[in-house]
Amino acid sequence: MRNQKIYEANDKLISLIKDNYNVLQSLGCFGINLGFGDKTVSQVCDEQNVDTHTFLTIVNFTINGERSDVDISEMSIPTLLRYLKASHEYYLGFQLPFIRKELTEAIDHTSGLGKLIMKLYDEYARNITTHMKYEEKNVFPYIENLLKGNFSGEFTIDTYSKHHGQEGDKLSELKGIIIKYLPSDGLHNNKLSATLYDIYNNEDWLRLHADVEENILIPAIKRLEEKHKKNGVGMNISNMLSKSSDAADTLGDREKEVIVALVQGMSNKEIADHLCISTNTVITHRRNIARKLQIHSPAGLTIYAIVNNLVDISNVKL
Repeated sequence: MRNQKIYEANDKLISLIKDNYNVLQSLGCFGINLGFGDKTVSQVCDEQNVDTHTFLTIVNFTINGERSDVDISEMSIPTLLRYLKASHEYYLGFQLPFIRKELTEAIDHTSGLGKLIMKLYDEYARNITTHMKYEEKNVFPYIENLLKGNFSGEFTIDTYSKHHGQEGDKLSELKGIIIKYLPSDGLHNNKLSATLYDIYNNEDWLRLHADVEENILIPAIKRLEEKHKKNGVGMNISNMLSKSSDAADTLGDREKEVIVALVQGMSNKEIADHLCISTNTVITHRRNIARKLQIHSPAGLTIYAIVNNLVDISNVKL
């Protein structure tokens, strides 16, 4: 089913689907409606408000896996987020109930063995639902806040990635038990085989979904976090400089003289003698300076004095 071809924006979307019919599931998650004729991928995406680069990145990855060249530099995070949210809706709202219905029709779910099989499936369904609901409650809102420019650093995508993994172990166990140990008569055998086929497809879909999160979502969000960190550093420096400038305006002339004397290496007594004030007054000035500037070390005061032109750097002993 995998064509192992990297599709591009000028390829016809119908050709892509003919080569890889499993892409049909992705179309719905992107919000792309059928009936697009012979239009190219870019034409369909533009008409249906889907970022072409993001669409092709995910589609090529799901078709070719690690053999595709994943480029997250131009990724549209909002498009990626909409895709993942819709994927959750599809899986939890349609796929899980659909397979459960197939199972109940294919096996004697009232027998002891049948009840155990249904119990195993329901445990799997609860696990995967819990995992996806966690993403919807914590990860997706975090990404939406990042897009708004809010980054506190308390929660990062690394927090999520450390606990991210395949959730299909119980599904693999279920397949093995059905194939190895569940007897079936001729009437139910076709239904059971068809159900198993859907379970295998379901498992492939879930694996690809997890791979998209691992190889596309997480790196893209890490990149976005790094931008916020860099911007945050720049903003902090800017804020520090503006605060220093504001603080310089609020310092009295005597406090500025005390700073200059401190930068020159004078002791409290030497400053008192130099300015003809008491030592206690010097100590009071130093406390006020520290409170206003939130700077307590001699090195910090030196930097402050240089930045605010209280002293010339050439006259400072470094």
